[in-house]
Amino acid sequence: MASNWQYHMFKSMSRLISSLPYSWVLLIGKCLGRLYYHVAGRQRKRALQQICEGMSLTVAEGEQIIKSLFTKIGQTFLEIMYTPVLTPQNFERYITLENRHYMDEALAQGHGVVILTAHVGNWEWLGAGLALTGWPITSVIKRQPNDQHTRLLNEYREMVGMEIFARGTTELVAAAKAMKKGKALGFLADQDAGRSGIFVEFFGKTASTPPGPAVFAKRFKAPVVPCFAVRKKEGGHRLLIYEPMYYQDTGNEAEDIKNFTIRMTNMLEDVIRTYPDEWLWFQKRWTTQPENPAVDSLQAMTATVAAGKADNRREGGGRLD
Repeated sequence: MASNWQYHMFKSMSRLISSLPYSWVLLIGKCLGRLYYHVAGRQRKRALQQICEGMSLTVAEGEQIIKSLFTKIGQTFLEIMYTPVLTPQNFERYITLENRHYMDEALAQGHGVVILTAHVGNWEWLGAGLALTGWPITSVIKRQPNDQHTRLLNEYREMVGMEIFARGTTELVAAAKAMKKGKALGFLADQDAGRSGIFVEFFGKTASTPPGPAVFAKRFKAPVVPCFAVRKKEGGHRLLIYEPMYYQDTGNEAEDIKNFTIRMTNMLEDVIRTYPDEWLWFQKRWTTQPENPAVDSLQAMTATVAAGKADNRREGGGRLD
């Protein structure tokens, strides 16, 4: 009952926020973000430590970026509550697409598309902007600790035209079927992947990295299109679409998946370095460390490939590739 109460509370808050002018949403969000900076001591300290280490910054330089980050987080939170305002007719008032031809060309190949993204800017409005453009967008999501938060987010994702699959469930079979139909499947590839991840370098430290984008790109011979939403100074977002990346098959499956994961991780790092106050630096990104880097990475990739083949057999398919 308590959790249902939370859902209805956030839904009511969303209705109120959606009645405001967008300029007010940004102003109130900025104030909330500044407040959050002062009360979220653990996240603030972790973010400062990780950005200073990862980007070789002084404490003063790091603090300036993290203060800006928290301000933008406050705005993003209110923007997510503002999502019901977005429609196919008006979303370009808030979201400007750049290089949309890359997505058009990738989808036209007919193999589906893997969307590579991260917790950069307002990633929820990234998905909304792609879907409202008319592209067939699906996404693999991680459930929130509170099911009612997940319920509201998924309701808004589906409202703008996205199809949602939960990570780590049998819904991944449905995600594979969506790729077979030529749809685009989004992955947030910047979270700690635990023991099932591939260990690669990220900002100078070993990080357990999700293998999903590489595995799906291999399995469906699909292009990988990096996409990110970054905030404009005057308000709203630039939706950046980058040139597609392609899986290189040399016949050594484990090494090929690892090498492609490294290329994609380097791409994420380049974007974060360009827009450092847009990424969630307080994520526990480097929590999982390999006991034996060579062995752990090989085992993770082997398990990932085996799981993909098992899913394929359950669908009635043959080879993974």
